[in-house]
Amino acid sequence: MQLGLVGLGRMGGNMRERLRAAGHEVIGFDRNPGVSDTASLAELAEKLAAPRAVWLMVPAQYTEATVDGLIEVLSPGDIVIDGGNSRFSDDLPRAEKLDQHGIGYIDVGVSGGIWGRENGYGLMVGGDEQHVERLMPIFDALKPAGEFGFVHAGPVGAGHYAKMVHNGIEYGLMHAYAEGYELLTASELVTNVPGVFKSWREGTVVRSWLLDLLDRALDEDPELADLSGYTEDTGEGRWTVDEAVRLGVPLNVITASLFARFVSRQDDSPAMKAVSALRQQFGGHAVRKN
Repeated sequence: MQLGLVGLGRMGGNMRERLRAAGHEVIGFDRNPGVSDTASLAELAEKLAAPRAVWLMVPAQYTEATVDGLIEVLSPGDIVIDGGNSRFSDDLPRAEKLDQHGIGYIDVGVSGGIWGRENGYGLMVGGDEQHVERLMPIFDALKPAGEFGFVHAGPVGAGHYAKMVHNGIEYGLMHAYAEGYELLTASELVTNVPGVFKSWREGTVVRSWLLDLLDRALDEDPELADLSGYTEDTGEGRWTVDEAVRLGVPLNVITASLFARFVSRQDDSPAMKAVSALRQQFGGHAVRKN
């Protein structure tokens, strides 16, 4: 099958290679001419046979402008697939805008990171059944071998919604491992913290790919001395918590893990200064001063 792919960074570039290895023809466009197959979106459209399918792997803040650019060069019967980390609430308005030009739309939550080229990508898809069915050869090539790794989650927006919740869960899982790591390093008894994590990789109920990756990180830097504790968030965790508030669903772990990332960015927490001041005022407790 032929596919246009816009955005050839760490994810998009590896997806292109996985698809080509599976026998598909992939024509890519990227603002970096060193990796791009075409010089413009217009040239990309010219090289694709109708009906076209164009997959976007661009940062969310550039998605809408890219879609607008594609509207100018695509034709009725074509399909746009957004595999970036767009907010699910942007999908339906985007689909309606494309539909005015006779262009279909699919949203796909993509998981797999830099390892997807080798291991395959988890795909969570939202869109009309006919559009999804048309793209199944592409989905089959990108997903891992076997029965898992793909779901048609529902109509337009469902794919990005599923990926949002996936990433919220990821926040909680990562933070649980991180808290366990901190407690082990604080213990007077455990002298081989990396070895403990390595032992958990088989035969335990906490084994996972995230645990494997933490073990890999500890092999490279047993005390994580070269890393800063400053931790960014890319939006999905916030959106997950927003939805929990809207629907009245308690997300204690995911919310706490998101707030922990905020704490990581404070060199000297104003809130904790206030707590120290209150403890000193009501109880005369000793405080540390800068």
